[in-house]
Amino acid sequence: MSLVNADACFVYVTCSGAAEAQRIGRVLVEERLAACVNVLDDMASIYWWQGAVEEAAEAVLIAKTRDDLVPALTERVKALHSYDVPGIVALPIIQGNPDYLAWIAAETEGAVT
Repeated sequence: MSLVNADACFVYVTCSGAAEAQRIGRVLVEERLAACVNVLDDMASIYWWQGAVEEAAEAVLIAKTRDDLVPALTERVKALHSYDVPGIVALPIIQGNPDYLAWIAAETEGAVT
């Protein structure tokens, strides 16, 4: 493994279910805001919302993208998402396969921002 340029990151997004995650993920990939999206269904969430503890079944969307695209990706997810306050966080990729990281960079060229 080699150290990565600071460009690559994962964006973690919680969604109301797999259908919403897949719909949003397809848009992100089609618009080249992400090179790839993984959808992990059937996640249980426990969280505070409007003064009460809530529980819900959700899906996780993980987008592989470049750090400079996170603001545009975040705005696009917010526009497509059903939640008032969607959970969207970017996590840096510290190390990885240089070929894979180059692929992320190449596939996000020409992103719709």
